[in-house]
Amino acid sequence: MSQAHPERPRWKGFLAAGTVIVCWTGFNIVSRLGGKSVLTPFDIAALRFAVSAAFMLPVFIAVKNSLPLFRLMAMASAGGMFYALLAYGGFAYAPAAHAGIIINGGVPLATAGLAWLWLKDRPNSRALLALGIAATGVLVIGIKSLGAPHADNPLEWLGDLFFVGAAILWACYGLMVRLWHIRPIDAVSGIAVASAIIYLPIYVLFLPKGIFQAPLSDILLQGFYQGMVAALVAAFSYAYATLSLGSGAASLTLAIVPATSALLAVPLLGEPFGGMTVVGVTLVTIGATFGALVKKAAPAPKSPPR
Repeated sequence: MSQAHPERPRWKGFLAAGTVIVCWTGFNIVSRLGGKSVLTPFDIAALRFAVSAAFMLPVFIAVKNSLPLFRLMAMASAGGMFYALLAYGGFAYAPAAHAGIIINGGVPLATAGLAWLWLKDRPNSRALLALGIAATGVLVIGIKSLGAPHADNPLEWLGDLFFVGAAILWACYGLMVRLWHIRPIDAVSGIAVASAIIYLPIYVLFLPKGIFQAPLSDILLQGFYQGMVAALVAAFSYAYATLSLGSGAASLTLAIVPATSALLAVPLLGEPFGGMTVVGVTLVTIGATFGALVKKAAPAPKSPPR
């Protein structure tokens, strides 16, 4: 696991990680509701960026966001536009349980793999054990859901493929924050403003829309949750947790989200909660908790001079 930032207390990192778990659990439920509505994935992405940019533009100016153009665009692409479009596209074809399993369970594995290849940061034996336990739990949770036949939804595999891409992009976002030592406020404000400037004109001029047929309640729900909670609170908290705990430990806490999503899906989406899910939930929680407590003595790579 990558080392935490020495100036940020670990308890604040755990608090931020807990906030991410809550936000992403709700994200899976709310996004699935949006995917089943008349709103298109492009509508939901537009609501996300319009609302978040409206709140973050004054902050972007006030804090004098110092991200160079290349880093700003890389962050906006990985943690903003393409991540959101892949995630919302997945929710149009696949259920919330799949997102919890593939995105939230896949981010820790993608983070570990990319850190190993990109940063030459090989996980130590305890980190590998934690990843293995969490991956086993995610696999157990997903066996019934991902392995069941879905004749009524032949394109479900496409939604799952979108979720895989979203997991990889979010892992890239976390690694960029760590590698470049980006302030959370710079990351969040930069993603919000840059994504809105690039995406919204394309959406207005070219992309299909269902927003004019959607009930106001759906628009308000998606606008508030996607634009405020997911785009701002979750992204800020994840960046803070990454700098406090390290990218590996921060990403591994997301492995708890399939469990919390499965629990909430029972009353909110009517999805069953079987015995295999209980086993998977237990394994994921143990692996994520163990991985979050692992420390590594080697320093995190320093950002190259600007």
